[in-house]
Amino acid sequence: MAGGSGTRLWPLSRAGYPKQFLVLDGNTSLLQQAALRLAALREVTPEPSAEAAPALDVAAPIVVGNEEHRFLVLDQLREVRCEPSALILEPVGRNTAPALTLAALQAVQDGRDPVLVVTPADHSVANPAAFTDALARAAAAASDGAVMILGIKPDRPDTGFGYVQASDGGAGTGGARAVRRFVEKPDLATATAYLAEGGYYWNGGIFVLRASTWLQALERFRPEIAHQTQRAFDARSTDAAFVRPSREAFARVPAESVDYAVMEHCPGSGIAIGMLPLAAGWNDLGAWDAVWQVAPKDAHGNAAAGDVIFHDSRNTLVHATSRLVGVIGLQDVVVVETPDAVLVSDRTHSQQVKEVVAMLERRRRDEHTVHRKVHRPWGWYDSIDAGDRFQVKRILVKPGASLSLQMHHHRAEHWIVVRGTAEVSCGERTVLLTENQSTYIPLGERHRLRNPGKVPLEIIEVQSGSYLGEDDIVRMEDVYGRG
Repeated sequence: MAGGSGTRLWPLSRAGYPKQFLVLDGNTSLLQQAALRLAALREVTPEPSAEAAPALDVAAPIVVGNEEHRFLVLDQLREVRCEPSALILEPVGRNTAPALTLAALQAVQDGRDPVLVVTPADHSVANPAAFTDALARAAAAASDGAVMILGIKPDRPDTGFGYVQASDGGAGTGGARAVRRFVEKPDLATATAYLAEGGYYWNGGIFVLRASTWLQALERFRPEIAHQTQRAFDARSTDAAFVRPSREAFARVPAESVDYAVMEHCPGSGIAIGMLPLAAGWNDLGAWDAVWQVAPKDAHGNAAAGDVIFHDSRNTLVHATSRLVGVIGLQDVVVVETPDAVLVSDRTHSQQVKEVVAMLERRRRDEHTVHRKVHRPWGWYDSIDAGDRFQVKRILVKPGASLSLQMHHHRAEHWIVVRGTAEVSCGERTVLLTENQSTYIPLGERHRLRNPGKVPLEIIEVQSGSYLGEDDIVRMEDVYGRG
């Protein structure tokens, strides 16, 4: 499930480039790490005690995400050689229960009834081998029709997670415990009591169950979600790996989480539901405090990413994106620097970052939606300077990629090639430009930029005119299906 917006990790995470695509740990994004953890199930060997137990048959993943992020998902998965079997594009966000339903309907299309490993794309796991082992044991139990949950033993009274209460005895297959009940995110006093009592685990939102088990349970507990999601799926369109449910039908699906729609109803209902304790260094990177918790730290508890200098500071996180950041005399603080926005917060208040994002949205500012550097299917552009009637962008076009055939009503453009080779179509003329060469695109002229080479093409674009917004683009042709 890769459709979240990650507002609590602003300003690094934004609607146009949310946290699942960020590299916060190591050199791969959270989405890539999630895909690689699931792919590792192919390497699991049967237990020696299991008689003639077959190795797991692991299919390529089904990804459920946002229509706007479809090329980000494909590009990042292909970077780690993980081609999805389907990329289901939600036309609108409807929480996790409809998302899982779309995936289950896709999974049973070939007449099979596979076990689904359902995981968000934005988790951090310090011990992937232990995580994979727990998934394999959960899959074995789920193959018999049980609903399995991975529960994380809490090490602090955290109010940011829902909890699962499990039996403290009578462990089942693979060490599973029976689930007694689900509880919502508690206040601090209640979370502290859970920790002292024992038997309570964080609900990490990782479920393992057969596709048919989910569809039958949803039909039983939330038939409206089941029926309306089925209508949206039946009216889907497909384009290569992209699966697009009907926007009109999906917009009428009630927005509910997996927990609220089904899981909370399972205990005592006759549906076998169990929990496997997970000890794999799991963390939900839902806020900057969680990022600090998993990050490497110096002797004073400080964690840094980028060019950072600490002096007389303790237990502080600094994430520097584009420049040197120095901090003096800080304790339990988060500082996140990006080219167009800076966040400074008490680390214990980092859950409230979403309130700043809400304020930006109310004020109709763009900083909650896009970065200065904006990713596109063909590459990216970085708006490096702007003023009255001009704007300067640095543009990168991937090898073989092409921008749309387009024109502008209100601006002209000057392009200077700084690396690679550009094929420029302008009106009836097409030319090749190499490093240090330039061209001019008059206002109102049809034009296209393409990279015919095998290395990335970089250009500097200078726009001039009365209006320079991105909505002053009239597309005549586009290989990426944009209107």
